[in-house]
Amino acid sequence: MDDQPGLRERKKQRTHEAISNAAIDLFLEHGFDQVSISQVAEAAEVSRRTLFAYFPAKEDLVLHRVADHETESARVVRAHPTAPLAALRAHFLDGLARHDPITGLCDIPEVLALYRLITSTPSLVAGMLRFRANAEHALAAELAGLPGVPPRTARLAAAQIAAVQWRLSMDNHDRVATGVPATTAYPGAVAAAEHGFDLLSHGLAPALRQP
Repeated sequence: MDDQPGLRERKKQRTHEAISNAAIDLFLEHGFDQVSISQVAEAAEVSRRTLFAYFPAKEDLVLHRVADHETESARVVRAHPTAPLAALRAHFLDGLARHDPITGLCDIPEVLALYRLITSTPSLVAGMLRFRANAEHALAAELAGLPGVPPRTARLAAAQIAAVQWRLSMDNHDRVATGVPATTAYPGAVAAAEHGFDLLSHGLAPALRQP
């Protein structure tokens, strides 16, 4: 019966994917700003009302692809409360080994095309900055829940961790986007990640040769 919860959820997921796929195909062909919501709805064979029920804003049609990662670092800390920084390092390195797109080390053509779309569209760039801010806030909240970690320390630590992860990912994206295969870029990406997390672990003073 079509009123079974599992079937309803699968139908909703298929509709969600169909709308997003139609939107991204149009955006890649014509440009984000050149495509209207009505055109996306028509291509996906849904009404505007249905489209907005799934995607409240036009930018969500693209940025939902990374939405699941927004609380990823917070989830890692929640799972490893006794060694949060070591867990985050291991998680990032594992992502590099799997060529997870969120690490930037992914040369799948569709992923690269999506990256170019985002970085060439101001409203999508702004959306990614909001994503980063939300990820940082979620991480700070999780760190603040650890024993002996004051809120200010949690906020400052989360800001530094998020900045390092973001910079590592963007550098990987930029290198792969120039045509360097992900497998070729992998050793350098690992070395950069290890260096970044070493700075987080040991502080900037030794690296900058300051007392």
